[in-house]
Amino acid sequence: MTGWQIAGFLACVALATGAQRMSGFALALVLLGLTSLLDLAPLPDVANVATVLLLANAVMVLRTAHRSVDWAVLRATTWGTVPGVALGVVLLGWLDAGLVIALRLLLGLVIIACAMVVLMRTKLLPQPSSKASFGGFGLLSGLLGGLFSASGPPLVYHYYRQPMALETLRDTLTGALAVSSLLRLVMVVPTGQFSGRALLLCMLALPPTTAITWWFQRHPPGWSRAAVLKLVCALLLVTGAGLVVPATQALVTRFAP
Repeated sequence: MTGWQIAGFLACVALATGAQRMSGFALALVLLGLTSLLDLAPLPDVANVATVLLLANAVMVLRTAHRSVDWAVLRATTWGTVPGVALGVVLLGWLDAGLVIALRLLLGLVIIACAMVVLMRTKLLPQPSSKASFGGFGLLSGLLGGLFSASGPPLVYHYYRQPMALETLRDTLTGALAVSSLLRLVMVVPTGQFSGRALLLCMLALPPTTAITWWFQRHPPGWSRAAVLKLVCALLLVTGAGLVVPATQALVTRFAP
C-alpha cells in the first residue's frame, strides 16, 4: 500500500469509528463500503480488520455497561449466530476465489438495505419476540458477519422493535455484534484467511479507534438520535450506491453478448 492509501484507510477508520459510537452499529458497514469504494485494500482483509475493531470497541464499551445487557436475548441470538457465521466464512472463501465483482455488488446491496431499514419508522412490538425469532435473526446476522463482518442490519431492525429500554437495547446489541465478531475471528484465523496485510492494517487502525472511542465515551455529542441516524444512513446510501453502480456495469460488460 502507498502512503496515500494508508492515509485514506486511516481516515476511513476514523469516520467509521465515529459513526459506530454515534449509532451503535455502523463501523463495519462504513469501513467496508468506503475502503471498497476508494479501492484502498482487498475486501477480505478489510472485513478482518473490521472484526478486530468491533471487538476492541465492544470491550471498551461493555467494561462499564455489562450490567444493562439482556443476557436471555443475547443467548437466544447467539444460538443462531454460530451456524450463520460458519456459513458466511465458508461462502467468503468461495466467493473470493473468483467472484470479486459479485461480492462488491452484494456488499453494496447490503449497505443500501441497512440504510433503508434503519430510516424506516419501526413500530414497537406490544411484547418481546420469541427466542426462536432472535435465533432466526441471529442466523441471518451471522451470515452477513461471516461474509463481510457486517452483522448489524438484521439485528438493528429486530432489536429496535423490541419493547426494552434504549440503554439495554444498545448494550445487548453491542454484545451480540461482539459475539459475531469473535466467532468470525476464531474461524478465519485457523483457515489461513487472516493475512499479514490484515494484521498490519489492524496494528495501524487500533490506536485511532481506541482514541476515538475513548473520546466519545467522555465527550458524547449533543446531537439527537434522529439526526445521527440520518447522517449515518446518508453516508451508507452514498457508499452503497458507489459500490452497486460500478459493479453492475462491470457485470453487464462481462456477460454482454
